[in-house]
Amino acid sequence: MTPLAWVVSLPVRFYRVVFSPWVGHGCRFQPTCSAYAMEALERHGAIKGTWLTIRRIGRCHPWGSSGYDPVPGTASETTSEQDAPRKTAGNEDER
Repeated sequence: MTPLAWVVSLPVRFYRVVFSPWVGHGCRFQPTCSAYAMEALERHGAIKGTWLTIRRIGRCHPWGSSGYDPVPGTASETTSEQDAPRKTAGNEDER
């Protein structure tokens, strides 16, 4: 985590320690918004991670969706997964 992202994560950490035990466990999404925020800040840094977190919190309302909503991967993770050679049956030892 970058130093700026760590500073931005301090309110999230404070929320998790102080308020989260009192709020309850009625989150609409998996992972919870605070876990999503921490992962977004870790993966994308302070600016984009904050933007993704604000968008996620904005989707959390009674008329919004619910369910599994993972943090999007970074561009380098996406391209490296697409560029990786795929193993299929029968081509393990092509010569």
